Amino acid sequence: MPAATLFFHPLPPSLPFFLPFGAGPPVKILFDLFPIILFFVAYQVGEKNPESATAWLAALGVTLDSGAKPGVFLATVVAIAATFLQIAWVWLKHRKVDTMLWVSLGLIVVFGGATLFLHDETFIKWKPTVLYWLFALSLGLAPLLFERNLIRLMMEKQVSLPDFVWTRLNLAWAGFFTLMGVANLWVAMNFSTDAWVNFKMFGSLGLMLAFIVGQTFYLSRHIKEEP
Repeated sequence: MPAATLFFHPLPPSLPFFLPFGAGPPVKILFDLFPIILFFVAYQVGEKNPESATAWLAALGVTLDSGAKPGVFLATVVAIAATFLQIAWVWLKHRKVDTMLWVSLGLIVVFGGATLFLHDETFIKWKPTVLYWLFALSLGLAPLLFERNLIRLMMEKQVSLPDFVWTRLNLAWAGFFTLMGVANLWVAMNFSTDAWVNFKMFGSLGLMLAFIVGQTFYLSRHIKEEP
């Protein structure tokens, strides 16, 4: 089996399932990153053009307190809209939407809505952590409650591994998402909003890439060659 099939890329937090690297075109990856990229871009635009961003938000019914920085609020509006558009496109193309994409939409609407309504950016900063921990909880509880290894179910057609490796892989991803949730909170609560937005865009993806590379080397020692 080609080494490329070992190199999994998890789709971003909006789509919590895994594909072998190369299974989809780069456009697919960019599509999955669509809300995250637009959040980052909208934040930068809002921070560089505060008066215009404040006016846009007011036109949408979001009136900020005097002196409030509009970047994160504009980015939240854009992320909510982008996720709706993402779901609409998936539905139009496939006539079905993955359950966890609906969950992601629910979280961005609830936490993003709370940020906009209460004028408190803390809520939107919690959203990635809650989503990461939901991933971790799903991966951790499925074997205990349903005797199902979710990572194995998603990847078994692409790669053949011993049972104990599937178990370790599932636990590794559960642990990774748990730590990612902690890391997001640590950055959000201890650094500026600018730093958190940069971490959300670059730091989290960098950590994920490093984890995937490490996973690739580990799996290369255990993969079963097909006859």
